[in-house]
Amino acid sequence: MGSVDSFKAKGTLEVGGQSYEIYRLAAVEGQETLPYSLKVLLENLLRTEDGANITADHIRAIGSWDANAEPDTEIQFTPARVIMQDFTGVPCVVDLATMREAVADLGGDPARINPLAPAELVIDHSVIIDVFGRSDAFERNVEIEYDRNRERYQFLRWGQTAFDDFKVVPPGTGIVHQVNIEHLARTVMVREIDGERVAYPDTCVGTDSHTTMVNGLGVLGWGVGGIEAEAAMLGQPVSMLIPRVVGFKLKGSIPPGATATDVVLTITEMLRGHGVVGKFVEFYGEGVSQVPLANRATIGNMSPEFGSTCAIFPIDDVTLDYLRLTGRSDESVALVEAYAKEQGMWLKAGPDQPEARYSEYLELDLSTVVPSIAGPKRPQDRIALTDAKSAFRKVLPTYVAHEEGDAGNASSFPASDPSPQGSTDGSNGGDRPADTGGVSGRPSKKVSVTDAEGREFEIDHGIVSIASITSCTNTSNPSVMMAAAMLAKNAVEKGLSVAPWVKTSMAPGSKVVSDYYEKAGMWPYLEKLGFHLVGYGCTTCIGNSGPLNDEISTAINDNDLAVVSVLSGNRNFEGRINPDVKMNYLASPPLVIAYALAGTMDFDFETEPLGQDQDGNDVFLRDIWVAPADVERTITESITQEMFTKDYADVFAGDERWQSLPTPQGDTFEWDGESTYVRKPPYFDGMRMETTPVSDIEGARVLAKLGDSVTTDHISPAGAIKTESPAGKYLAEHGVERKDFNSYGSRRGNHEVMIRGTFANIRLKNLLLDGVEGGFTRLFLKSDGLSGGEQTTIYDASQAYQAAGVPLVILSGKEYGSGSSRDWAAKGTSLLGVKAVIAESYERIHRSNLIGMGVIPLQYPAGQTADSLGLDGTETFSITGITALNEGTTPRTVKVVATKESGETVEFDAVVRIDTPGEADYYRNGGILQYVLRSLVNG
Repeated sequence: MGSVDSFKAKGTLEVGGQSYEIYRLAAVEGQETLPYSLKVLLENLLRTEDGANITADHIRAIGSWDANAEPDTEIQFTPARVIMQDFTGVPCVVDLATMREAVADLGGDPARINPLAPAELVIDHSVIIDVFGRSDAFERNVEIEYDRNRERYQFLRWGQTAFDDFKVVPPGTGIVHQVNIEHLARTVMVREIDGERVAYPDTCVGTDSHTTMVNGLGVLGWGVGGIEAEAAMLGQPVSMLIPRVVGFKLKGSIPPGATATDVVLTITEMLRGHGVVGKFVEFYGEGVSQVPLANRATIGNMSPEFGSTCAIFPIDDVTLDYLRLTGRSDESVALVEAYAKEQGMWLKAGPDQPEARYSEYLELDLSTVVPSIAGPKRPQDRIALTDAKSAFRKVLPTYVAHEEGDAGNASSFPASDPSPQGSTDGSNGGDRPADTGGVSGRPSKKVSVTDAEGREFEIDHGIVSIASITSCTNTSNPSVMMAAAMLAKNAVEKGLSVAPWVKTSMAPGSKVVSDYYEKAGMWPYLEKLGFHLVGYGCTTCIGNSGPLNDEISTAINDNDLAVVSVLSGNRNFEGRINPDVKMNYLASPPLVIAYALAGTMDFDFETEPLGQDQDGNDVFLRDIWVAPADVERTITESITQEMFTKDYADVFAGDERWQSLPTPQGDTFEWDGESTYVRKPPYFDGMRMETTPVSDIEGARVLAKLGDSVTTDHISPAGAIKTESPAGKYLAEHGVERKDFNSYGSRRGNHEVMIRGTFANIRLKNLLLDGVEGGFTRLFLKSDGLSGGEQTTIYDASQAYQAAGVPLVILSGKEYGSGSSRDWAAKGTSLLGVKAVIAESYERIHRSNLIGMGVIPLQYPAGQTADSLGLDGTETFSITGITALNEGTTPRTVKVVATKESGETVEFDAVVRIDTPGEADYYRNGGILQYVLRSLVNG
């Protein structure tokens, strides 16, 4: 349905003999000085104006946007397309299949459940590095991947045939965000709408938080939960407030020795320190034109790590050059240029280009960037490489003593640490306790190991047990990927080698990387150091690092060693990378190679040699570091447009393995009651067309009391399933052998596994218990055999509470739900019987997901915390005032009364974090999917 076009913005744009209908921004007063990102939103509203949900007043609100005001105007944003990865995509398709049956049960047409916007899914999260360090590693890992995931892949092939406008990129192709920028992204979309050929900005939402990588191409998009993505696929606009926009000015250029990774770690630290949660970040200034497209994508990719909704670059010649390089047609590139210039979306300097107005301003001189890493468990905790050894020694004693505490939780730091929330100078950032070991001495526990090849060596605290070039953040960037390969070449030529305890791996984000390595002759050198191709996927960054060699794993666990991984990723949360590894550091690909050569994090690259050359001379990192000019020359000689056109020529077809998978047929899916991968979820069981009034919460108990920076990895882990966990016991009871458990991420199509895995992260610290890590809690029920307060698993406690009709709440600190846009963190929370979360602050996506699953997010009064209010989690809670939502209004606060066993009460007014009228509608319906389902049945 076309726009009512109140502003008479609709017109024609002629490009290369083709005619396109567009909606000109010039029709709206004030648009000239809008930030680029808000111009995209403005066009979106002009094109979708219907006079009801999207009105002329909404359009005027963007045109007259007050940069200094707090967001208060809700708009309905309609993304052009949806992109998914398989961990989050499988439950999306499961939900859509279930909705088809639910629509039929409610008397509607199941065919109404069909994507109305293009939806593309890339299978990239399922490959695990089981095999490494050998020439057949890729082929073996793909075979194992298909064996493990056959059910899931058959289900996705069914979805590809059952749903219109839904396409799947098969396994072994690349990482979703790299495939997005290299092939799927349009920058300017063209679609037939009501018989007209309409051109408009490409926008997208994705079921992975790093969807923001496409911001580097000028495409406005961000990560949402799977439930929100499903609604977007079904034509439901995304409800949002017109945001504040942070202008980030870039000037200068990156110095030799620093990389795009160092830039993004610096920007991450700056923006996380500034505070950009819920805001747009937009880059401008004369330095932008000096930032290559791949670097822009790397910066955009890390938007979730600094907390912004997006981190976008406008369109310019750099954009066009990348589109040409990656094989986009001449016609599409010409349209992008003409459209951007026509709409005032083209980045150009000069007095004739009015500077955009921004809500807040930051600035970075790129020439000040220094080589950096981040860790040991938060991506915003940047460490200058020159300080890496001392920073490691400062934090190591706490890991050895199991006293590292929750990241960002001031109470877990010694009083001598002035900045538990993260430093501003980067030299000693974030959660580093006061020095208990001293730089001159450090905890040491040398253990002798003999590996399967008969090699004898010693390992100690701080060894680099994993060195992995992985993740879309960096594998999409030729400058750092080629720098890593050339560093490997120099190292091999100097006679250097990697320590035998290091698990090395290379997992490019697309086949193009392999192609340019091949043309440049780099593979032999990488393989000489053990960096063989292991797969095209997220691997280590998502927790699919695979097991360490048995002898090393046994030595680590038997001696309780605090060991390290170094990865070129974007996530290093505790418990995510590998169950044997406590400390995880993010680094550029060349530094991953360097740390593999060093073999330990207790290393100073400036003063310590990596080894000796054939003549016995010391070799330092500076001796093998590659000059940026040499890297760029090699890239120019090695990367061609033909590589992209060849590798993406038939990207949805897949190999013989994919094509030979038996594919179920039919518009509805035939569920297998014995499946441990794909099961029909209970979200719509007993659902009726009329809504049930929302109610207050009475007699609730605390399922978990948590600290600061609790991530969605803590809430819903993606990695290994432990044998003795509730999920492991469930799989064993269903005849699944331990070797076939796979990961939580791969089991997201089975709610029975995922409920049991909620809050099951091995590093979760529930403050209801003392010194216990993992998915455990105290059960405050008194019955036969129970005196109340016993320790049990969170899943078993939930089942007992639900059987007794007791609602549950979660108490938490700052930044609750940070990290991945993981819908199961909200789905699992809801299915455990949690009715409310009370936190100090939330990350955007998880707060939205909680509402989407019918869980109310509440916030302590400003300046208050659970501890300051005297709440220890043993209380019984009542929350009143929620019922005001039944009257069509959203209360600003609700009354919370916590009653202790002594009868003493703690009372406070909690802030209701239902931020928009649309979110209130979702909550009244019991969730976003129920809301959409009722809307579709009602026509």
